[in-house]
Amino acid sequence: MANPHPIQRLAEERRPFHPKDAVKSGLWGALGFGGAGVFFSAVQNSLAKRNVGAWGVFTRTGGTIASLTMLGTVYYFSKDATANLREKDDTFNTTVGAFLGGATIGLKTGRMPRILGFGALFSVVMTALDYTGGSLRGKRTESPEMDEYERKEYLRKNRRRPIEETIADIGEGIQPPGYEERRRERLNQKYGVEIKPVSALAD
Repeated sequence: MANPHPIQRLAEERRPFHPKDAVKSGLWGALGFGGAGVFFSAVQNSLAKRNVGAWGVFTRTGGTIASLTMLGTVYYFSKDATANLREKDDTFNTTVGAFLGGATIGLKTGRMPRILGFGALFSVVMTALDYTGGSLRGKRTESPEMDEYERKEYLRKNRRRPIEETIADIGEGIQPPGYEERRRERLNQKYGVEIKPVSALAD
């Protein structure tokens, strides 16, 4: 049930830009995409009609490893380098990095239309994914700069229900004001027992 009194989100403050380590990002991209390249190369090698041996992963289908490694390196390096040059972290950095990374896939063909086509395709896909929040579940409605704890606190406050509505649903187990009087009345009506209130203050 939606909160009838949602908390208004405060205007997002522009936070200072923190430079990114483009070289480190490129190396991590090379490791990640290189590992994926080894996996796909092994799949291609296992589907070969003749036995090419285990080293065929690197000798026969090694081009897949090289292409994906170059893709990851160029994408992450270009993305962070663009952010450092512009001093701004937004979707445009992903667009530039994805275009350059996708273009590396078409380099082995040596044909400019394919180079531009691969770059444009990869750029459109990654830009759309980044613009929608980097998740298939959609863009986060709260500020993207807040950490996980702040995000959960925001969601908890935004979905908090009024105390009257909570009491109406779960009963009076939390002893709201007037609980003892109503309890004595119910016991008297149901069991005929009259309970006198006891004062905690000594005379």
